[in-house]
Amino acid sequence: MPGPRIKFRTRPKKLGARKRVRSKSQKKRLLEAGLDEKYVNKLTERGIRDELKKAARKKVAKKKPVAKKKTVAKKKPVFKKKPIAKKKQVAKKKPVARKKPTSKK
Repeated sequence: MPGPRIKFRTRPKKLGARKRVRSKSQKKRLLEAGLDEKYVNKLTERGIRDELKKAARKKVAKKKPVAKKKTVAKKKPVFKKKPIAKKKQVAKKKPVARKKPTSKK
C-alpha cells in the first residue's frame, strides 16, 4: 500500500524576523508620508496597511499631469497627380417619346 502523497510545494510559513523587518519598513514609509510618530506606533498591522493604501492614493492624486510635448505633424509625401485628359462632351440624345399603351376592352 502506497504512503501518503508528498506535496511538491507547501505554503511558506510566516517568520517573525521577516515580519518585523516588513512592519518596520512600512512604519518608516508612513513617517515619510507625513504621519505622526505616536499615531503610527499605536497602529496595528492591519491599520498600518490601511494607512499605506491611503497614502498611496493621495500620492497618485497629487501627481501633476505631465505636459504633453507639442508634436509636429509629419508631412505626408505629395505625389504629383497626372493631368486628366478632358473628355469630349457628347451631345445627349433626346429621349424618345414612348407610345402609351392602350387598354383593350
